[in-house]
Amino acid sequence: MKIKQKLFFLTTIVLFICLQVGSQESFAPSGLSVNMLSNPDALFLNGYKVSTPLHEAVTQKENFQFTEISTHKPFFGWVISSKKQNTRQTAYRLLVASDQTILRNDSGNFWDSGKVNSSYSSNIFYNGNQLEPGKVYFWKVRLWDHNDRESEFSGFSSFKMSDTLTDYATDRYPIQKLDEHPATINQTAVHNYIADFGKASFGRIRINLFSDSGTDTVTVHLGEAQKKGRVDRAPGGTIRYSQYKIKPDKGWNTYLVTIRPDKRNSGTQAVLMPEYIGEVTPFRYCEIENYRFPLEIKDLIRESAFYPFSDSDSYFHCSDTVLNSVWDISKYSIKATSFTGVYIDGDRERIPYEADALINQLSHYCVARDYSMARYTHEYLIHRPTWPTEWIMQSVLIAWEDYMYTGNKRSLEQYYDDLKAKTLAALSDEKGFISTRTGKVTPEVLASIHFKGQLRDIVDWPHTGILGLEKEEGGETDGFVFTDVNTVVNAYHYRALTLMARIAETLGKEADQKNFSQRAARLKKSFNQILFDSSRGVYIDGIGTEHASLHANMFPLAFGLVEEKNEKSVLEFIRSRKMACSVYGAQFLVDAIYDKHDAVYGLELLTSTSERSWYNMIRVGSTITLEAWDNRYKPNQDWNHPWGAAPANLIPRKLMGIEPLEPGFRKLRIKPQPSTLEHAEIKHPTILGDVIVSFNNKPNESFLLEVTIPANSNADIYLPFFSKKQKIEQDNQPVSYQRKGDFSVIENVGSGKWVFTVER
Repeated sequence: MKIKQKLFFLTTIVLFICLQVGSQESFAPSGLSVNMLSNPDALFLNGYKVSTPLHEAVTQKENFQFTEISTHKPFFGWVISSKKQNTRQTAYRLLVASDQTILRNDSGNFWDSGKVNSSYSSNIFYNGNQLEPGKVYFWKVRLWDHNDRESEFSGFSSFKMSDTLTDYATDRYPIQKLDEHPATINQTAVHNYIADFGKASFGRIRINLFSDSGTDTVTVHLGEAQKKGRVDRAPGGTIRYSQYKIKPDKGWNTYLVTIRPDKRNSGTQAVLMPEYIGEVTPFRYCEIENYRFPLEIKDLIRESAFYPFSDSDSYFHCSDTVLNSVWDISKYSIKATSFTGVYIDGDRERIPYEADALINQLSHYCVARDYSMARYTHEYLIHRPTWPTEWIMQSVLIAWEDYMYTGNKRSLEQYYDDLKAKTLAALSDEKGFISTRTGKVTPEVLASIHFKGQLRDIVDWPHTGILGLEKEEGGETDGFVFTDVNTVVNAYHYRALTLMARIAETLGKEADQKNFSQRAARLKKSFNQILFDSSRGVYIDGIGTEHASLHANMFPLAFGLVEEKNEKSVLEFIRSRKMACSVYGAQFLVDAIYDKHDAVYGLELLTSTSERSWYNMIRVGSTITLEAWDNRYKPNQDWNHPWGAAPANLIPRKLMGIEPLEPGFRKLRIKPQPSTLEHAEIKHPTILGDVIVSFNNKPNESFLLEVTIPANSNADIYLPFFSKKQKIEQDNQPVSYQRKGDFSVIENVGSGKWVFTVER
């Protein structure tokens, strides 16, 4: 054989081998987590990330903030990287070692699980030698798939044990700082400048200043709002403004403006800032007054504080520019308001409330792959409940969402008795109704829910005639008439009972499961017999009044109390009341609307540009969601309230339709309800990996849906139903489906990327 022929032959063989190797997808696990922390080796110095390896940092004398694991038996998780269709894990092998060298040799001197036949890739509990306090450990994992293919080992991950270990705790990251320069600086007068950072955040300011005499006085104004090109000195409500004086020394110096504590948000009930971060204030604008030298962008640095957050974990974009803006402000609000590491109600009080926490929790799950802040806040509130009757019961709702999104039942087990008490079943009468006005709120009941105060029904907030509201505004309760038996309170009670029954079933507590199910059934029967006005087709506010409010109808609809025959009239009434609720109530209003498939009205609410809309928050000048729709509806409101960020979860959960059907996203539903929206694409993080959904929509003509389902999961896919003659394909092949109302449903679609089309 000639040399050229030999070379050609060898080249062909090499190319063939390379192509074969390239086609063998590497599916080594990634996204390793410990105790639900995706970056357990995260290390900070005074809030700033450092590059020092964790195992070296423990030997250095620096003011490091460690991410610490505080449980004797941590639990592990990972993401299966395979993009192939229908990929499932069938086994894993997990190694834990005290030294990287040991791990490199594919050995674990603290735990070698061996090959464990299991499909679970999250909530894998440690079962090795006792881990020592304060020590750093290394781990990695490999897996086998349904074809018995063995993966490579994952990369290393490390974690540091806390100095004190316990059987149960929810671990968290330290608070992080990020240095940001202004987006713009403009000179407003001869010696005055205003810097705009583009968005507000919680932080403080560092300034490089020069003085040729050392006798100058520079005034610094920080604020969330601007007026006529200056920082607004009197923005009203609890919109933040503050002023500081600096007397620069001669020459160049850097000055850190330390923030004065606010008496209210640094009180006994408030969540305080850690010393390594220092006090912060929310501001977008920084105005420098009486500075006689040029001021450049590099001379101003905002130290922004937040709970570690990856902006790349999620995205959303669609053909509606208003909806894009609403998503952007809502997602950013979850990050910006995380600065204490606990979900707080805004800067005015910095106190966690259950109602805020539920909206925060759902939104955080949808925009970032983090579950620790939500769980910590929930458990914080177990022993620090707030005064509204309904919000006591929201602890049960939060607990259930925690389980559905994480698949981890440790918190349910730890706080089971507390959750039982927080259903407020102790207040029920023979018909199943509960009331805080009939003498049943005893000291024993209050002790069982860890509350030292007086329970009061809230419905929505604020109420009429408080906080400076004018009579014509009427509060945010749609004229709700409070009676002894409150419809909204009992709708919450029903929801708490149904979820408590499911929690009891999850934990194998059969007697409790039966008890809560029976209580829920009895209440539902009484609720519809007594509180539903069949002549008008609506629910009244309570026993003893004929008044029917938006709230008395949207909460029963959202919580599954409305009988099917009455759904139409209840929906008609809800539409007639429009947005007659607060930004808190809007969470449940839009939930109810989409759950009953009124996508047209749902999209109308999400994209509204009226005064009572999410877009109005942008229009008034805020970059973080407001506490109320506008200042006129809550005169003391703040401009940094994450309960106004409900679209961060409503868009993924309801419009795009991504929700867990089984705990830990082992199974999910993808049920987009686009209405007239032409196009949308979303990336939704889950504990198993990313769910990606996009659609192109021509209403009543065609619909194209592309989905990516993470490995180890499967989904029920909902497509529009056009007619019996419609054509549905999955990856260009005809596919069978079931009709469910206005949807064509394809069940149990496996992992990987799929394309579905519907043609009329």
